[in-house]
Amino acid sequence: MKRIFYFIACFSFLLFWSSCRQDFDFAPSTGSLEFSKDTVYLDTVFTNIGSSTYNLKVYNRSNNDISIPTIGLERGSSSNYRLNVDGNAGQTFNNVEIQAKDSLFIFVETTIDIEDQGTLNNEFLYTDKINFDAGSNLQSVELVTLVKDAVFIYPDRDNTTGIIETLTLTVDGQVVETEIQGRELLPSELTFTNQRPYVIYGYAAVPNGETLTIDAGARVHFHANSGLLVSENASLQVNGDLSADQDLMENEVIFEGDRLETAFANVPGQWGSIWLFENSVNNIINHATIKNGTVGILIDGNADGAQDKLTITNSQLYNFSNYGILARNTSITAENLVVNNAGQSSVALTQGGKYNFTHTTIANYWNNSFRQFPALLVNNFFIDANNITNVTVFTEANFNNSIIYGNDNPEFIIDEVTDPAVTFDFKFTNCLVKFEESFNNPNGDNYDFNDTTHYDNVIRNQDPEFRAPFDNDLLIGNDSNANAKGTILSTIETSDILGVERTNPSDLGAYQHIDF
Repeated sequence: MKRIFYFIACFSFLLFWSSCRQDFDFAPSTGSLEFSKDTVYLDTVFTNIGSSTYNLKVYNRSNNDISIPTIGLERGSSSNYRLNVDGNAGQTFNNVEIQAKDSLFIFVETTIDIEDQGTLNNEFLYTDKINFDAGSNLQSVELVTLVKDAVFIYPDRDNTTGIIETLTLTVDGQVVETEIQGRELLPSELTFTNQRPYVIYGYAAVPNGETLTIDAGARVHFHANSGLLVSENASLQVNGDLSADQDLMENEVIFEGDRLETAFANVPGQWGSIWLFENSVNNIINHATIKNGTVGILIDGNADGAQDKLTITNSQLYNFSNYGILARNTSITAENLVVNNAGQSSVALTQGGKYNFTHTTIANYWNNSFRQFPALLVNNFFIDANNITNVTVFTEANFNNSIIYGNDNPEFIIDEVTDPAVTFDFKFTNCLVKFEESFNNPNGDNYDFNDTTHYDNVIRNQDPEFRAPFDNDLLIGNDSNANAKGTILSTIETSDILGVERTNPSDLGAYQHIDF
C-alpha cells in the first residue's frame, strides 16, 4: 500500500510541476536561421489578380529555443506582398518564437496593379524581401513576381443585387435570354492582337454577323467557367502562324486558363469551351494550341452547309476534363491536328454530320480517372427529352493518314443505330488504330477490317511509339510503326504541323518522324 501512495505522490508532483510551467526560456536569435529556399518565386500573375499561396519554411537547427525580434517585409506597409506567420496575417511581426530543432511556416501571397508601378511596359518584375531580425543578425529571403498587363473582358455586375450580366442570343432568328454569364464583344474588341494577353470572365460572345479575328501570337486566357461563344451568322478566325524557331512557337495562338503558376500548366477543367454556336459560319483555326479546359471546341449544327462549319489546321488540343472536340451534327475539315488527354473522348463526332480528318493524331493517355469512352467516338443518333432515339444522317466520316491510339482498348468506336433510310458512311484510309479483339469490345459489320469500303490499308495495334504521350509529346521516332505508311493527298499536307516537309510515302499522323 505504501508503494501505491508513493507512486501517486510522485506522479502528482510531476503533473503539478509540468502544469505550472507556462512557457520556455527563448533566447534572442543569433542570425543562424536556415530557410527552405533563398528566393520565393511567385510565378507570373496578371495585374490585379491574386496569386496562389506560396510557402517558406524557417528552421531553427540549434539546441536552443529562440525568439526572432522582427520578421517583416522590407517595403513595409507599402508592399504588395502579404504574409501569414504562424497563423497570423500581416506584414510585420515581433518576437516570433521557434523551439529548438523546430521550424516555422511563412505563407506568401500578392496582388499587384501594374499601373501603380509607374512602368510603361506590359511586364513588370516586382520584388521585395522578408527580413529576419536586424543589424548584424539580419537575414533575408527574396520575393520575386512577374506581373503581366492584360486586356480584361468581363460582364457587368449589378451593384445592388450582385447579379452578373447574362447573354442574350439570336437562335433561328428568335431572341433568346440565356443563363450564360457573359456579354457580347464590343466593336473595338473584335480583333485580338499579340500586344497584350486577353483575360476573359464569363463567355465573350461574337455578335450576330460579326467576325472575331485573332492575330498570330495572341494569348487568350479564360477564368473558371468562361469561354468564347460564336453566335449565329458570326465567325471565328484564328490566324496563328509557324514561328521561325519551332521550339518557341511564339506565333501560334494559345487558349488556356488564367492561372499562370507552374502548378496549373497542365491541369484540365480550368475553363469552359470555345463554342461554335448553331448557324455560326466560316470558322477557321490555324496554328493554335487549346488546352486545360472542359471541352476544347464545342461545335453545333449545320452539317449540310455549303461551307464546313470548322476548318482547323496545324493545331493542338490537350488536357480536357470532358472532350477535346465535341461535334454535334456538324461539319469539320481537319489537317495536321493533334488531340490528346481528355476525360471522355479526345474527339467525339456525334449525331451524324460530315467530317474529314487528314494527317491527324487522335490519342488519349488520360490517367486522372476512369475513362468511359475511347479516343475517337463516332455515332449517328441522339436521345431526346422524351427518351426517343433520333437517327441522323452521317454523310461522311473520313480519316486519312491518321493515328488513333491511347492507353485503353479499343480507342475508337463506331456507334451506329441502323436505319435503312439513313446514310451512315465512314472510312479509315492509311491509318494506324488501336482495336484489339476482345469479348468486351463491340463487333459487327462496322468492325470488319477486311471490308475495304470502310478500312483500306489499316494497321491495327502496332504502337506508334510516341516520344512522351503522357506529357502530350506525340512526336514519332525513327522506329515508329507509323513511318512511311501514308500518301500525299493535298497541297497542305506537303508539310507537317511543324513545317517539316513530308516524305512520299508520308508518315501517319500530324508529325513526320524525327531522331529522338
